[in-house]
Amino acid sequence: MLNRRRLRTRPDDDRWNTRPVRARVLAVARTLTSATRVLDVLTLLREQDGIGIAVTINPGSAFAAGLDDYLRAQPGLTVLPWRDAVRRPFDLAVACAVHASMHRLRAPLVVLPHGAGYNRLVPESTGDTVTAAGLSRRELTHRGRVFPAVIGLSHREQFERLRAACPEALPRAREVGDPCFDRMLAGLAARDGYRAALGAVDGRRLVVVNSTWSEHSLLGRHPGLPLRLVGQLPADEYTVAVVLHPNVWARHDPRALLAAAERSGLRLVPPHQGWQAALIAADCVIGDHGSVTFYGAALERRTLLVATGAAELDPRSPSYAFGQAAPALDPDGDLLAQLEQAMAGQDPAALRPVTDRSLGRRGESARVLRDLLLSYLPGIEEPPGDPQPLPYPRPVPLAAERPTAYDVVATGEGADVHLRRYPVGPGHHAPRGFHAVAADEPRLALRHTAEVLARTETDAEQPAERWLAATAAELPGLAVAVAALGPARHLLRLPTGLLLEAHADRPWGAPAPRLDPLLLGSAVAHWLTTPGARAADLTRHPLTLHTGPHRITAAFTARPD
Repeated sequence: MLNRRRLRTRPDDDRWNTRPVRARVLAVARTLTSATRVLDVLTLLREQDGIGIAVTINPGSAFAAGLDDYLRAQPGLTVLPWRDAVRRPFDLAVACAVHASMHRLRAPLVVLPHGAGYNRLVPESTGDTVTAAGLSRRELTHRGRVFPAVIGLSHREQFERLRAACPEALPRAREVGDPCFDRMLAGLAARDGYRAALGAVDGRRLVVVNSTWSEHSLLGRHPGLPLRLVGQLPADEYTVAVVLHPNVWARHDPRALLAAAERSGLRLVPPHQGWQAALIAADCVIGDHGSVTFYGAALERRTLLVATGAAELDPRSPSYAFGQAAPALDPDGDLLAQLEQAMAGQDPAALRPVTDRSLGRRGESARVLRDLLLSYLPGIEEPPGDPQPLPYPRPVPLAAERPTAYDVVATGEGADVHLRRYPVGPGHHAPRGFHAVAADEPRLALRHTAEVLARTETDAEQPAERWLAATAAELPGLAVAVAALGPARHLLRLPTGLLLEAHADRPWGAPAPRLDPLLLGSAVAHWLTTPGARAADLTRHPLTLHTGPHRITAAFTARPD
């Protein structure tokens, strides 16, 4: 008779391995933030050296939503239920968020920060209102005994705060630096690629907006700021990307909260990767007391604070001092003027005396941590040379929608046209200039207020010339209608019925140009208002379009006879 009894197997049984495992390490996560940080740290341990890594979720966090799915999507990781993880012996366990329940682990435990040091007051975790989370006796001891084998501190400044909170833990403390920040420093050479991925091209500056979680955060206090930024910053001069703390994603739907801003061009960086690359790419960071804003200042990006978080920070911490020292942004004021003032007048290194207080052993943390972790794995030989930090992957924004309607301000005389375009968002009132609208704009009323209408899709059902004729008949008040023919070639129809093909010039040694058909149409519409301008003159005099520091020249040809 067939024996239907199911055999119980362990996910890490040696019989299933292709390569031998000589040491077993357990990564312990409580939230997505701590999970991404601990997996980042464990890139210092190489599978080819015989190290097997499993991961488990320490239960109980209010911000654990989505964590299991994230971990199971990581290649090469065995995900163990907590009840199994605490029954099995490991050579080492590593966590980037500590909880008293971790005393149950059967392994030496190394705990590390999951942000820029230890700063936030979380009474639910620490049991008091004066100790930063991660340094409290309640978190670090069980029945009066300190249970972590090592308490990693990012800077010597934290020793004194640990001494005040839990002096018996001091012998277990080690200054290990900040591997996440060091990895960002090592990735500065990839800045151009990161900027391109976030749309900071053709002279655009990249503004990264960062919000931590809680009612004291940027998003908690000023939820409309991202929409106001994309509405007030010229779209051809600035790109705005938003980085939200994973705890925000765990409790809310940011895509719903920021939907209107996304439709105006906002780039939303996913919570599990991309924020480090966004900081490397940034020209300016607008944020709060979260670690991402702190790291941005440490990378010497211009920094403006909207919320200091003083109510929920340890007043002895560098993050608290950062909130008092960093320049402030008035979220209700002229955002463009404040940003341009910061870009022109702010010293990027001015906050380094504050950020240096949290980021010790710069450039050394990978070596220090690898040596520390390998000291618990005696069967593993140390690889030759210092560890080389892996570059962070390119960010992939969850939304990069192009605006479909702009409020255009155009100035200049003759062949030089200076343009500033602002997305027409919800609640938009009196225009600054005139409207330039894409053919797929869903708000049909805008078509009838437009000076410029452009079809941006090149692979369209209706040929360009026929579409232009139909559009001119439908909207006789248009100044210019444009049909895209390619990235830098477009067909225009003017009110006289004249058809012109435009193409962007490529200067010697420059990359292939990109010419937005709405931008081109706006420039031509403004040029046509010049006294004495005749449409036919465009074939003899190219137009140079200026958007901030960027410029592009477009030449025009009429249909050959």
